Amino acid sequence: MPAQAKGMARGEIVIDQKGCFGCGYCVEFCSRDCIVMGDEINSLGYVVPEFLRPGNCTACAVCAWMCPQSVIEVYRLRPA
Repeated sequence: MPAQAKGMARGEIVIDQKGCFGCGYCVEFCSRDCIVMGDEINSLGYVVPEFLRPGNCTACAVCAWMCPQSVIEVYRLRPA
């Protein structure tokens, strides 16, 4: 059952790609496969992740906890 159907909050994340070192921890530890390594390279020369599946995100914030650069912000979206 989708997260919305269960009444769970959905999430949105923002990645500050300028400060990202491209370690991929956020991709690896996202259990809902919301984040993937993208094709873009930031000004530091690193391939950066992208938030591509917002419908899967539950705002668990594991991605932000695992980020050694602290460049991920997590927002919990409440149903209207």
